[in-house]
Amino acid sequence: MAALLRSLQDSQLVARFQRRCGLFPAPEPGAVPEARHLLAAESKGGGGPPSGLRRASALQLVMYVGQVAKDILKWPRPSSPPVVKLEKRVMAEFGMPSTHAMAATAISFTLLISTKDRYQYPFVLGLTMAVVSSTLVCLSRLYTGMHTVLDVLGGVLITALLIVLTYPAWTHIDCLDSASPLFLVWIIIVPFILCYNYPVSECYSPTRADTTTIMAAGTGMIVGFWINHFFHIISEPTEPLPVIQNILPLSTDRLVLGLTKFTVGIVLILLVRQLVQSLSLQVLFSWFKVVTRNKEARQRLEIEVPYKFVTYTSVGICATTFVPMLHKFLGLL
Repeated sequence: MAALLRSLQDSQLVARFQRRCGLFPAPEPGAVPEARHLLAAESKGGGGPPSGLRRASALQLVMYVGQVAKDILKWPRPSSPPVVKLEKRVMAEFGMPSTHAMAATAISFTLLISTKDRYQYPFVLGLTMAVVSSTLVCLSRLYTGMHTVLDVLGGVLITALLIVLTYPAWTHIDCLDSASPLFLVWIIIVPFILCYNYPVSECYSPTRADTTTIMAAGTGMIVGFWINHFFHIISEPTEPLPVIQNILPLSTDRLVLGLTKFTVGIVLILLVRQLVQSLSLQVLFSWFKVVTRNKEARQRLEIEVPYKFVTYTSVGICATTFVPMLHKFLGLL
């Protein structure tokens, strides 16, 4: 078993996969930009309860566990050479487990399990799509040279275990949008405390900032669902929907409508993100008497965690509350 684990952690295995894909060492490999969390917030925000609540909660859990595990285990990423590194931003982070693999697995299979009893479609087809989508993300982490095979498999297995352990509580998660107002205090304070008390590293890495971003976006989405239910912002259908609904076939009109709604949502989210981030940084810089535009100051614990948390909580609320309101106002619903 030990020999198998060592072979799965071997950088040469990743390098051979890259060569098979046509990727060879170059003097200065270009960086591949990382997918932004606000795009994930917009894509997840449209599902609505219960699948939206489940996905937000699942993503928060698996990503926090994965990010903390990285800084506890401190396993290095694949060595270069022989591996070609295509990303520069996360070089300072540790490798085990792959949180990209964890997120892809959590989102794909949470969506599958949440919709199999709500929509009529071949389960095998849904399972195949979930496996393919999560597998493509896992392979992309090998292609970019950011993880070993063991990192990826570890992320998938940890996520599978967390889904199994939390599955009995999913019916309770579905009721979070109708909880008491005190629930808002708990759902905001607990993630903030977890982010503020994130394991301290010897040198700075973006892990804490990424964790805060993910936790805050999930918190904002859950708060947004609660606001919608409590204030009846998103009106319920006049007639009860069937227990199992048919998935409407894709047409040109629906495709254009979907792209329009997505574009409108992304624009609003970008505006909210920029506004809240600027205001929160100005307030924190003034409070701690820090020079504006000081990059190192933004990495301080007392500044980085609050501004990230406030910014992306606002993004999550915007994606689940204000974006649907704007869609309704524009007649896109």
